[in-house]
Amino acid sequence: MKRVFGKKHKNSSRPKKSGARKKRRIFEHKKRVLALGVPAEKVAQMNTKQLRDCLKAPLKTAAAYAS
Repeated sequence: MKRVFGKKHKNSSRPKKSGARKKRRIFEHKKRVLALGVPAEKVAQMNTKQLRDCLKAPLKTAAAYAS
């Protein structure tokens, strides 16, 4: 276990989220959902939570949009 001999402020030592990385992540999620067979019009209307939910259960998502 590492010992810290000074004041350590965990909140300020964490890396900050950047907008560019977030946009890239959302773009990759949309690409993956499209590959599962979800129509592009539906993907354009989805928010980030809905995209993540589709990717959590890819077999269910693919089966729901297969027909």
